[in-house]
Amino acid sequence: MGGWYTVGLFLGLGVAAGVLLAALLGGARAGTLAATLLAAAAVGAAGALLAGVPEAVAGALGGAVGAVGVAPLVRAARARGGTSTGTALLVGAAALVLAAFAFVPAVGYVYAVAVPALAARIRRRAARTHAGLRVLARD
Repeated sequence: MGGWYTVGLFLGLGVAAGVLLAALLGGARAGTLAATLLAAAAVGAAGALLAGVPEAVAGALGGAVGAVGVAPLVRAARARGGTSTGTALLVGAAALVLAAFAFVPAVGYVYAVAVPALAARIRRRAARTHAGLRVLARD
């Protein structure tokens, strides 16, 4: 395979690492920041050691995208009554599946687009959830 494969691989593994760390640490904004920094640093360093600079940049970018993208999902699940352990186990299992599929060519690139789209959808939906109640509160 070519360089595009390893860049996509490290991008996908970065997203998976970000998702995993967001599952473990993402209950609060400080945890999201820590998950973002840890995932970006860890996968970026692995990419630099194992492959090269483009892979390191892709891994760091993927780690940040994964952590920031899944953090709203983790916070929403916990706010709706999910336990921190149960949420971490379920989202962590999803992260392992993401890591396994990252070895399929070009899937890492799809992750880099799909995970932020998921976060945007969750944020839009949360804003509409209580829209009717705001109208009632004005009277």
